[in-house]
Amino acid sequence: MRFDQRHLLGIEPLRADEITTLLDLADQYVTLSRRREKHSSLLSGLTQINMFFENSTRTQSSFELAGKRLGADVMNMSMQASSIKKGETLIDTALTLNAMHPDLLVVRHPQSGAVDLLAQKVHCAVINAGDGRHEHPTQALLDALTIRRAKGRLHRLNIAICGDIAHSRVARSNLLLLHKMENRIRLVGPATLMPAGIDAFGVEVYDNMEEGLRDVDVVMMLRLQKERMDGGFIPSEREYYHRWGLDAEKLAHAKPDAIVMHPGPMNRGVEIDGTIADDINRSVIQEQVEMGVAVRMAAMDLLARNLRARPTELSA
Repeated sequence: MRFDQRHLLGIEPLRADEITTLLDLADQYVTLSRRREKHSSLLSGLTQINMFFENSTRTQSSFELAGKRLGADVMNMSMQASSIKKGETLIDTALTLNAMHPDLLVVRHPQSGAVDLLAQKVHCAVINAGDGRHEHPTQALLDALTIRRAKGRLHRLNIAICGDIAHSRVARSNLLLLHKMENRIRLVGPATLMPAGIDAFGVEVYDNMEEGLRDVDVVMMLRLQKERMDGGFIPSEREYYHRWGLDAEKLAHAKPDAIVMHPGPMNRGVEIDGTIADDINRSVIQEQVEMGVAVRMAAMDLLARNLRARPTELSA
């Protein structure tokens, strides 16, 4: 198993073989998580701190559960009432953390690059749980594991990523990962929700759902990131659903065995019809949640192995 990263800050630094290593290990943790006895002592004696500067339900609980299943001591820091709210800088927070001697630090932050800055200043392994519009690597990895288990492979698939591409760190991480694994990617959505310089991404771009979904293997819907919008990007939610929301009529243009994904939380009746989201024959949305715990267990396992292999460097 080859995984040479000290931190997991994004998909961009990962090699294709490192992605495969992590997914192979995550497959083993899916099996563990389905057993009656779900716990391992692999991270026994290690401390995991979760710092979420943005509210999160599924990602934070997934990381917490992953750490506890591996036997780590897990602490959630309430960043809404933290010293940063009182004026402390991110650098001072890093110095405080160093004094606590954590081993694994999981960080979500509203500013792109903030997690990378923390990683440069702390002595432990850092996992990016989402930073601004930059990256959300574990989401892309759990999506990849979901696709691989559903389709039997993770290469040479036609994959449509639909909706709010411009504001989505999930879309960026998935683009990077799926490109590394040699897939054909289509971006589907209104021009106002496409990032600048999209022509350089090596993707096909569609503003029509029927055309964009034609003969695809995977339909990945995205949440409208209204909290990151500072203007009128869509005419109305009703019009958005009519044109770009996934329903049975639009899905009919995909392959008959195409799977439907969504990173959550979903806005039913805006991005996706509830009937499609709950269709056990097409939707793998619940499987994505399950894969999330397994992927985060695998990520912490691999980083902990590297941590133990470099004790002098990380405690310096």
